[in-house]
Amino acid sequence: MLSLFMIALASATLLPGGSEAWLARQWCQGGALPALWAAATAGNVLGSLINVALGRYARHFQDRRWFPVSPRGLARAERGYRRFGEASLLLSWAPVIGDPLTVLAGIFRLPWWRATLWILVAKGGRYALVLAMAEAWLASYCG
Repeated sequence: MLSLFMIALASATLLPGGSEAWLARQWCQGGALPALWAAATAGNVLGSLINVALGRYARHFQDRRWFPVSPRGLARAERGYRRFGEASLLLSWAPVIGDPLTVLAGIFRLPWWRATLWILVAKGGRYALVLAMAEAWLASYCG
């Protein structure tokens, strides 16, 4: 379970990872569904909250020349974030766009409890779906 937690945590940060495959592997090896879901979800949510924290901290450096986003780009991101709102964090599970959405939540100071709630729903839902698909499609291959 610890390995699943760590892989899920790393997968939610800007590091690459494949937590879904590891979750399915752990399920094939007989892991209990609630424990697998909880470990993967907890690790992935924590990883996303690290991104939120990085976003909050990064805002202090927005006026520096080396800051990776121009003021114009940051303003455009803020308009988009304000337009779609905090519910955009329901896409925090998605490859490519999910990690930046969590960083933006930090940059734009979404309260911690609301960020956590949106991310928990998104990440928990994704892992519930992965486990349901594993039960439906992998049962005959495991064992």
